[in-house]
Amino acid sequence: MDVADLDYRARTLQGCIPPHLVSRLLELGHDEEVARQAGRGEWFCARERARLLGALDRQAQAWDVLAPYVATGWWTAAETAAGLLEGWGRAEEAMALVRPHGEAGDRSALVFFARLLARHGRADEAFTLVRPYLKDWWAAAALVDVAQSAGRDEKAAALLAARIEAGRRCGTPSCHRHGVEPSNAVALLAAIRERQGRIDDAVALLHTRDVTSVNGRDELADLLARHDRIEDLRAYARTEYHGHAAQRLAEVLEERGDVEGAIAVYQQPGDSPARRCDGAVRLAQLLVRHGRAGEAIAVMRALADSPEGGQDWIVDQLCTLYADQGRARDGLVYLDALKERRGEEDWDFFRMRLPLLVACGLREEAIEQVRAHPEGGTWYAAWSLAGLLADAGRLEEAVAVLVPHLPASSGVLAWHLIDLGRIEEAVDVLQRDPAPVEPPWTGEPDNGPPF
Repeated sequence: MDVADLDYRARTLQGCIPPHLVSRLLELGHDEEVARQAGRGEWFCARERARLLGALDRQAQAWDVLAPYVATGWWTAAETAAGLLEGWGRAEEAMALVRPHGEAGDRSALVFFARLLARHGRADEAFTLVRPYLKDWWAAAALVDVAQSAGRDEKAAALLAARIEAGRRCGTPSCHRHGVEPSNAVALLAAIRERQGRIDDAVALLHTRDVTSVNGRDELADLLARHDRIEDLRAYARTEYHGHAAQRLAEVLEERGDVEGAIAVYQQPGDSPARRCDGAVRLAQLLVRHGRAGEAIAVMRALADSPEGGQDWIVDQLCTLYADQGRARDGLVYLDALKERRGEEDWDFFRMRLPLLVACGLREEAIEQVRAHPEGGTWYAAWSLAGLLADAGRLEEAVAVLVPHLPASSGVLAWHLIDLGRIEEAVDVLQRDPAPVEPPWTGEPDNGPPF
């Protein structure tokens, strides 16, 4: 096996059997095929086979499955094997396996190894290992994690405070926004202060952030909620631009049974289109959770008809809500009116008709409409058409629709072939696209030419 080839296939899910299809094979009782492919270089088959054997207390056999992959020096295989070893109570073997990767400075391996050390009573060693890489946000997060076990919170705090100060005094106008490395230094220092019980210090730190929301969450809002500082959270929610603080406030109020209070939060005027749109969607979801679907539809309908609300994802949520509440025909009427206003209906909006038509008992009409659509000959239309056919039990027709669209349809086609019991054909479809040989991805930007 070749490391570059393994790495490419695992990252891109091209030229291999992806995890969800491995699960499908096992679900339908094709264990022997999964075992066979595990021995032929199919990483996701090997990973799942090893996990299953380990769960059956057949650890030696599980290791035999992974050993050829580990022997290539590929970090992903070493990481998986170490996780299994740790789960089997063999932490020393796990640490020995990943140590060379971690000490070589590989970013993922460094963080994994440090946390593994800390979990097994060697937090001081983990702290020393990660400290030289403090400029990296991922390594910095690991440093803060292991610092607690090592009893070195103050040392970690001092290191982070120094980096924050240095970054903001670099002498250029862009420093305040981009000069701090790691980028999460302020949030990490606040996390240390919070676990030390210095909540006011943590709050003050988080008020100095340049980026307030990460992955749709606001750390300051979460901190205020954890410590029951609801009035502070309410004040912050009134001014926070993205609406994530308002979301957290509404979540807290709903958890306490104050549904009307949560609704009122989302009904407050927002200062940004994103806040207005997201807030309306969350309000609709809140109303549905509490049996007020009619009000939810009214909220989503008003949003979809607003100047900033005619986006496909918003209309899609409205149509889904119509279908879920047994009002599929109302959804179709809305799409008809939208099409008339716009004078056209591209695929992104047309596809929303299909589940509504099915919910109205009009599957055959949906099938015909897909075939007649101007984009009906595309691969993405073939996916939708195949889904309509497969759900009606017409798997052979679904397969026939997808074959002309290979390789774009390979994953969907393989799923249906597996359901038909045509396993060899499914595997052939998935493995047909050869993976290009390229160096394993390190997580660093590629400075080479684009072509």
